Amino acid sequence: MDKELEQFNADMLASIRQMKKGQAARVHAPEDIKARRGRPPGSVAAVTKTPVKIRLDPDVLAALRASGRGWQTKVNDLLRKEVLGAK
Repeated sequence: MDKELEQFNADMLASIRQMKKGQAARVHAPEDIKARRGRPPGSVAAVTKTPVKIRLDPDVLAALRASGRGWQTKVNDLLRKEVLGAK
């Protein structure tokens, strides 16, 4: 076994022992979750996009989604190129 897996197994056994003793490990406290919620500061663009509702044919939508992550950005780029003539 590699060291990472050995450490994982040791941590799991330690957690099980704590649970048997009635001890609860503090994994996620509400204040920790609240502090990390949302995007990191400074990661939001100054110019945001406007959400819209659009109807597409099922085969077109399936092909776009099949292109993988970022398919909505690809749609935006395709429309920008077609409508505005931008690169």
